[in-house]
Amino acid sequence: MLMELIAHPHWFWLTLGGLLLAAEMLGTSGYLLWCGMAALLVGVAEWLWPFSWADQGLLFAALTLLSALGWYGWMRHQAVKQQPNTLNQRGKALIGRQLTLETPLKSGIGHVQIGDSSWRVQATDDLPAGTRVTVTAVEGITLLIQPRLPPE
Repeated sequence: MLMELIAHPHWFWLTLGGLLLAAEMLGTSGYLLWCGMAALLVGVAEWLWPFSWADQGLLFAALTLLSALGWYGWMRHQAVKQQPNTLNQRGKALIGRQLTLETPLKSGIGHVQIGDSSWRVQATDDLPAGTRVTVTAVEGITLLIQPRLPPE
């Protein structure tokens, strides 16, 4: 078997590529994907145009680096375009939500009912019950609110 791999190096690279891709499925965050693809490309290139082991190793290293750097650049570009994630951050998900106060705020502090939860709210001024407000920010477990301006 070893002699066959030495006599036909493309089988070595195709096998290595397959093993790296299989290992990627175990969850290595994408790194082995690019190594595996580079190995497969070296195997195909060596099959079409045979060249030395040293050149094959250099081609593998270069393809691995180029593909990993390309993936890193693409992911960084994608991260810039993404909206901020509010998953498991219930308070931040409420920013911009419009509410009506059921009870008046005393010293600028009160509570509102949102769904099945009661939230502490804080405003700069006392507000009467029935005031329409908008959640502007979250500090800890307190929603910061401002009265909504009437439509013009």
